[in-house]
Amino acid sequence: MAKVSLISLGCPKNLVDSEGALGEVTRAGHELITDSSLADVIIINTCGFIESARAESVEAVGQAVKLKKSGTCKAVIAIGCLAQRFAAEMAEAAPEVDAFLGIGHAGLLAETIESALGGKTTVGGLELPTKWDEHGPRVQSTPPWTSYLKIADGCDNRCAYCAIPDIRGRFRSRPKEYIIDEAKRLADAGVKEIVLIGQDLTQYGEDLGMSNALVGLLVRLNDIEGLRWIRPMYCYPAKVTPELIDIIATGERIVKYIDLPLQHGDNDVLNAMHRKGNVEQYEQVISDLRAKRPEIAIRSTFIVGFPGETPAAFHNLLGFVRRIKLDRVGVFTYSIEEGTPAAKLKNRVSAKTAEVRLDKLMRLQQGISLERNKAFIGKNLEALIESTTDGVAIGRTYRDAPEIDGIVQIKDCAAKPGAFVNVKITGADEYDLVGVTQ
Repeated sequence: MAKVSLISLGCPKNLVDSEGALGEVTRAGHELITDSSLADVIIINTCGFIESARAESVEAVGQAVKLKKSGTCKAVIAIGCLAQRFAAEMAEAAPEVDAFLGIGHAGLLAETIESALGGKTTVGGLELPTKWDEHGPRVQSTPPWTSYLKIADGCDNRCAYCAIPDIRGRFRSRPKEYIIDEAKRLADAGVKEIVLIGQDLTQYGEDLGMSNALVGLLVRLNDIEGLRWIRPMYCYPAKVTPELIDIIATGERIVKYIDLPLQHGDNDVLNAMHRKGNVEQYEQVISDLRAKRPEIAIRSTFIVGFPGETPAAFHNLLGFVRRIKLDRVGVFTYSIEEGTPAAKLKNRVSAKTAEVRLDKLMRLQQGISLERNKAFIGKNLEALIESTTDGVAIGRTYRDAPEIDGIVQIKDCAAKPGAFVNVKITGADEYDLVGVTQ
């Protein structure tokens, strides 16, 4: 038996993969520990999405290698997206790493750990999956009241800037009964909030010959006793149907929240990005969502500095954001991804210009977010408590996805983490709310 520490980097989809890896490690009889400096084996689940994520993964691998050189660690294993995409390059740069496993690492870890401890170098799991493979139970690493639930993997959208289809393969839906069974197990274990994730939830079922299958899945999940919040993430805006809007609006357990990765507000840039739909369609979807549930929280992301983004195109993006007044927004500068169509485009935007545009867009959104947050002052909201210190609790409302959105600070609150409380909102800033219990 070895002491094993796993470092998970990147997105929630990667975190679910890490939880599956932890499940394999425990079933193999190894001990899980959180302090990497005390581990016999360090596993790094790497992210290869954008340059900053790759740099973080490389740094984490380098730190693990240092621990191996010092003698406190016996083996280092790199798994996940960066290992999938650049295993050969990583092996050359860091020969001290004992194994590289791609996204198809599930089912290989126990044998790989044994080989690594025996001094054997392994490279495997690099063949992209073509269908969904269900593996054993995962070890939940999130708070016991919240869990991610992956309903699909891979992507077929082929946006010009994105390497995900080359890293994680074609879109693969998880069979509905597996999803329902896991959701029931999570509810029975005390989970109150499940966050549905996949590269594009709205594509769910298309590879299995079904259309609008996400709606049927949400109907089934909405019937599960014990769940309080069902939160859908990553819904492609051009594929949001009236039926999907209806179930989000009417589902008792489905939070009135949706994540729509819009990416830009200029049609020429959207075309160059190979994004389906256009600005007019996106505005109509947002209008339809708000017509059904005016209080719905809408989150999105945008990319600035994409090749060919002219000052006029950026001006159009600013105007789009002003008009749609989203609750939550993340902004990224364009990152060149090797092998993608966008990497070959000319008319590059300088890094300095991209950063200036990011700052300008974020400052615009801060004002919008402040306005939308202030509208809740004097109103009552339900909050899920995450932590409590000296009578002040930190919670999340339906408007707040874990880790990426805001919080509500609740004064004079004695509720325990995992509890739901009613909060009267008394203050707001650009990101967070302040309130008192009712």
